[in-house]
Amino acid sequence: MAKKIAIVTDSNSGITQAQAKELGLHVLPMPFMINNETYYEDITLTQDQFYERLAQGADVITSQPSPDAVMKLWDELLVEYDEIVHIPMSSGLSGSCQSAMMLAEDYDGKVAVVNNQRISVTQRQSALDAMQLAGRGMDAAQIKKFLENDKFNSSIYIMLDTLYYLKKGGRITPAAAALGTILKLKPVLQIQGDKLDAFAKARTISQGKSIMMNAIRSDMEKRFGGVSSDNIWLQIAYTYDINAATQLKEEVAAQFPGFDIHMDPLSLSVACHIGLGALAIACCKKID
Repeated sequence: MAKKIAIVTDSNSGITQAQAKELGLHVLPMPFMINNETYYEDITLTQDQFYERLAQGADVITSQPSPDAVMKLWDELLVEYDEIVHIPMSSGLSGSCQSAMMLAEDYDGKVAVVNNQRISVTQRQSALDAMQLAGRGMDAAQIKKFLENDKFNSSIYIMLDTLYYLKKGGRITPAAAALGTILKLKPVLQIQGDKLDAFAKARTISQGKSIMMNAIRSDMEKRFGGVSSDNIWLQIAYTYDINAATQLKEEVAAQFPGFDIHMDPLSLSVACHIGLGALAIACCKKID
């Protein structure tokens, strides 16, 4: 008889608590310290409240879920389920994956922590893929192996509106940030595997959008077997400005006809490093 598998991810996936209930998934809320007070994404902190604080210059620090919070959720789920597949945000962007792997060592193989280095809309897709694989009768270890083998079958390109937050978080040099600000450059970053890397510099928003669309098209053609909605999921993510994101979605739809484009706000853990007004295009290869 097939094992009963629980699929767990964190709020970096962009899956809200309400959506998780509908989908039959479980989402661990990411904690934040704002002016030394702890908040939990989508539980005690809404997107609007977060951006309000950020705009006011509040000191926002991301944290990883406490070991207690992780084990409490696992212990509750193992009453009802045989095994757990736990999909945290990319190990290159947070220590929460490493921590979860250490905690899982005490669970006699019942908890499989997936290190497939995804974030936001691509992490969301991993959670949905895991559900599909569980539905096919795979156990937790098999799902972990499948998702980790599949990890490079995704791409994200993000255009930033400001370099202020990357500079504040020490992720770029103050000199590079100052230069970008003087020149009003729109940096385009990419997430490939475990790193957030510089990809290109755009002088205008429309040029930045073109760079992202061309990069996604190139990845589809060279890495993911062609530009086809039969084998690729196409996604858009953004921080705060839904109007700009909706406009981008229309432009992407015109460039990629026939694709059903999923759109989500970027999780707050990512937003606090890149700030307001960021736009992202992502894609994942569909699992066979």
